[in-house]
Amino acid sequence: MNSPTNAVYDLRGLKCPYPAIKTEKRLRGMSSGAVLTVETTDPLAVIDIPHLCNEQGHTLLTSEKTDSGHRFIIRKG
Repeated sequence: MNSPTNAVYDLRGLKCPYPAIKTEKRLRGMSSGAVLTVETTDPLAVIDIPHLCNEQGHTLLTSEKTDSGHRFIIRKG
């Protein structure tokens, strides 16, 4: 999944609001249609990341709980 248009962003260990802020910044540098997988341990990310996607026109493809937190797969709008 680490091709030029797809990336994994490990934000485990960061607390609110940093996962959303860093995700927003990372998406800004990506091409439209690119896919970003975000790994987090912040419990508030389940609110913040979907809200970020909704507000900025990105598509949240997947939101799932993992053993270590949450994983979000986002297609940049």
